[in-house]
Amino acid sequence: MPAAVPLRRLATARSGDKGNHANIGVMADSPEGYEILLRELTAERVGQFFQGLGVSRVERYELPKVQALNFVLYDALAGGASLSLRIDTQGKLLGTAILDLELPCPDGFSA
Repeated sequence: MPAAVPLRRLATARSGDKGNHANIGVMADSPEGYEILLRELTAERVGQFFQGLGVSRVERYELPKVQALNFVLYDALAGGASLSLRIDTQGKLLGTAILDLELPCPDGFSA
């Protein structure tokens, strides 16, 4: 069974809002890390990680030239900045939160 590694050992992330939807960019630190992200950081896994926010759907976009993935989390912000009573109405902390997500990685991988 592969070892688990927190995403923060493979990548950095930024996030923000698009109305009621959140946008999270995840940028790999290395080509090997990007390969792990492509394989393991699926839209389904991200949706499960953020299920407590009431996310209705997650779309993943691949950006191979910059070794990054972009995720759109639909309905993640409880109405968005002007309607939500949440502390993080613009989804700025979601990029920090996703870095705690643990991913399987190959034996012998060293980040």
